[in-house]
Amino acid sequence: MTDDLRLPTAEPGATPRRVLTIAGSDSGGGAGIQADMRTFALLGLHGCVAVTAVTVQNSLGVQGFQEIEPETVAAQMRSVVTDIGVGAAKTGMLASAPIIEAVAKECVGLGIGGAGSVPLVVDPVCASMHGDPLLATEALDTLRSALIPLATVVTPNLDEVALITGIQVVDQQTQRAAARSLHALGARWALVKGGHLRSSTHSPDLLFDGENFHEFDHPRIDTTHDHGAGDTLAAATTCALAHGHSVPEAIGFAKSWVTRGLEAAYPLGAGHGPVNPLWRVHKG
Repeated sequence: MTDDLRLPTAEPGATPRRVLTIAGSDSGGGAGIQADMRTFALLGLHGCVAVTAVTVQNSLGVQGFQEIEPETVAAQMRSVVTDIGVGAAKTGMLASAPIIEAVAKECVGLGIGGAGSVPLVVDPVCASMHGDPLLATEALDTLRSALIPLATVVTPNLDEVALITGIQVVDQQTQRAAARSLHALGARWALVKGGHLRSSTHSPDLLFDGENFHEFDHPRIDTTHDHGAGDTLAAATTCALAHGHSVPEAIGFAKSWVTRGLEAAYPLGAGHGPVNPLWRVHKG
């Protein structure tokens, strides 16, 4: 990885690397496919989209959402991958068990994740940062059994870890236990993010491949404007994987990228502002 947090970009007129996000739309523009597409573009990749849900959302929270028909989600994936092709894909908000099942089936058919050649980042979005539910409770079993086993890397925050594994992460020991539990569900790599470990002065992320742990640690950024941090990290990871980097390299790159975005985060509306990947285009 380069020191200035850049990935190779295509020359003007040449086709860049392509990536796919399978996720929900954030009407407030801070998270979801909006955060993904900003990250993709600023890292020089062409982003494609399979929309899973349309949220009614602003800086204060999620007031509602409308799911997309599962077959329509799957059809978007087929349409993109069979024509445009993608070097890596990620999931975000999947909303329901039928959508998860449709996405998992389509991933297998398209060679995404699992034994396929296209890396898959599974960001298991279960709730918004305000605690608003974004995944039906009964869909957790489907997430565990159908999608996580396809993940090249799964990237839950601590609230999602607790829902998926039943483990409340409070220190390094429980973080390691959670990583082992996630990996046991079938993911090739499991990342337990420490951003929600508010008692720590640092933000420790832990990556596990079934044998070895890799630690990624940055000082905690003193900001309340962190909407979309998880989406942004997963999107940056996806970009790095599309360029052929290893999972530890991709996570290290994405961790640095989202840290810079947190340093440049801005207020928005009356609630939480977003992580700011636009730091890349700021003068100076």
